Amino acid sequence: MSDFDQMGIVVDWVDACRKGDLMTLLGLYADDAQAECTCNGTQRYSGRSELEAYWQPRLSTFSAAGFGLEEIHPAPDGVDLEYSVAGALRIHVSFRFSPEGKIRSTLCEPALQNVRDGCWCRLAS
Repeated sequence: MSDFDQMGIVVDWVDACRKGDLMTLLGLYADDAQAECTCNGTQRYSGRSELEAYWQPRLSTFSAAGFGLEEIHPAPDGVDLEYSVAGALRIHVSFRFSPEGKIRSTLCEPALQNVRDGCWCRLAS
């Protein structure tokens, strides 16, 4: 069991996304963190510079379109989150953490109810 608040870290992640705060968002990730997005094919990003390049255009999309927290709950190895963009596109993200309390990895995929709509990743492309 971890001695840090995994749910709290994910809530901080949501807050940073809503505010478009790239530096706070990146600060939540471990230096060697990985993000995988399967919304439009599988794309993988590793390390701070790749995560920054991935998140920078998406955060402006969140700000313009609106970002809503739909569900958040503990998962066996971390936290699962579902959010919406523009009140329509629902995205599922699984978070895993380092022993130091940083986000080690994320997996982003379209939520089941909106598979036909794809992922917000299209909005930022």
